[in-house]
Amino acid sequence: MKNTTLQFRIMKYMLALTITVVILVITASYFVMAHSVKQEIGERALNIAETTAQHPDVIRALQLPESTPEIQQLALDIQQEVKAQYVVIGDENEIRYAHPIKERIGQKMVGEDNDKALLEGQSYISEATGTLGRAIRGKAPVIDDKGTIIGVVSVGFLQDTVFQTNLQYAKYLVLIFAIAALVAMGISQFLTRRIKHQLLDYEPEEIVSLLTQRNALLASIREAIIVTDTSGQIVLSNPAADAFFPGKTSIQGLEIQEVIPNTRLLDIMKSGQTELDKVMVVGGNETLVNRIPIVRNGEVTGAIASFRKIEDIDTIAEELAQTKQYSESLRAQTHEHQNFLYMISGLLQLQEYEEAVDLIHQQQTENASLITFISRHIQEPYISAMVIGFYNRARELKVDLELDEDSDCGVLPSSIEKHLLLPVISNLVSNAFEAVEKLPLKDRKVRIYVKDTEKELVVEIEDSGEGIDVARLPELLKGKQSTKDAKTRGYGLAIVQENVALLNATLSLENGDLGGALFVLAIPKEDVPDDTSH
Repeated sequence: MKNTTLQFRIMKYMLALTITVVILVITASYFVMAHSVKQEIGERALNIAETTAQHPDVIRALQLPESTPEIQQLALDIQQEVKAQYVVIGDENEIRYAHPIKERIGQKMVGEDNDKALLEGQSYISEATGTLGRAIRGKAPVIDDKGTIIGVVSVGFLQDTVFQTNLQYAKYLVLIFAIAALVAMGISQFLTRRIKHQLLDYEPEEIVSLLTQRNALLASIREAIIVTDTSGQIVLSNPAADAFFPGKTSIQGLEIQEVIPNTRLLDIMKSGQTELDKVMVVGGNETLVNRIPIVRNGEVTGAIASFRKIEDIDTIAEELAQTKQYSESLRAQTHEHQNFLYMISGLLQLQEYEEAVDLIHQQQTENASLITFISRHIQEPYISAMVIGFYNRARELKVDLELDEDSDCGVLPSSIEKHLLLPVISNLVSNAFEAVEKLPLKDRKVRIYVKDTEKELVVEIEDSGEGIDVARLPELLKGKQSTKDAKTRGYGLAIVQENVALLNATLSLENGDLGGALFVLAIPKEDVPDDTSH
């Protein structure tokens, strides 16, 4: 079934509520009104009966042995004047002296509700069924000058008359009902427009969908996000933000100054200015922060801050740098190949055919020799392709790269995750290239040794640089520590350490035969325990 609009639902609920309330009110009002009408008619009948019972002509007539035309006419006149259904006058024996139907004069009164008037002398209201039907009656005793009860006067209004009176009042109630329904429709229209405006013209289902998507989006974002209102209370935070503050399950509902004492969110709400890529300390971590005021209808209603550890950003930058290095290696190889083709083209144009053929044979021999040597020593395609890339990079940097002739590596088992191995070897080789880049050309040496044993894979990276103090290795592996510029470098070995742990491997540092640093990586070939992958 197609979802109905908010306007239709509000109107439907308002009408249903209005109809229910009005029906209850009308029903209660009808019963109260019916009771009041009945009471009013009873009181009216009683007053007429009492007045008639005190009439001198009625007292004189009841002192006679039988009815007279005068008493009958008097009763008819009173009945017509007060619009009663009947006015009946009877003696102490309940024999009728006056009745709307002349033929019933002289007969005994019916209803059996005259005793209180005839025996006790009371005036009262009763409800009984007589010869004309069920009626509300006013009863009053007729008392002579001596105080003797000589008769009774009964004034009646039939129930049909009471019902007709109630029906007349009910018409007004129905009119009230119709007016209430129209008012409810008008109010529902007004409320709908107001609510839709407050909800930015979204339907409830759309809001639920957006809220679900928002929560999923916030949970998936690794960047910490905090939203505050104008008072500085945190109204929204994602899991990444909560993780910045381990002592708290959730920071939502707290004051921003309580969580981040050095916050500037309150300042940007006052200024209305956006601040991007600002460095500050959050939760004891150096972070890069963006602050943006939330503006609605020209007024600042809050602020949002997103922040992430600079260490994480630099780690990503380092990984991208490694990817760029591979791209540069391919570019260098392409560039060298193009230069070689230009050289061949020039020799051909100069008709130096023998020189061109010799150059082609020389290049082919060098490439074939390199590929043959690498393929013979390293059967794992992943590593062999990586080493060829290192050779191309080394040629561009004018570094003498050597693959140790004792290297031997077969196809690696699936237990060694190759996507983790690439950044480790890449970082170590790149560091080796940088360690020798300022040395004289003849001294720029880097050596790679790969050995595949039965139990483990061993990779050694050695350079002829200045070397590194072996005692500094734990410090270098912590992150943001480097033998180079500490402000812009130093995350490479942190990435190495992280991947080494995931590979369940070991990394050690020694002094190499070339005079520089020698990194030794040992990776076990058995399956890595599950907990090391987290």
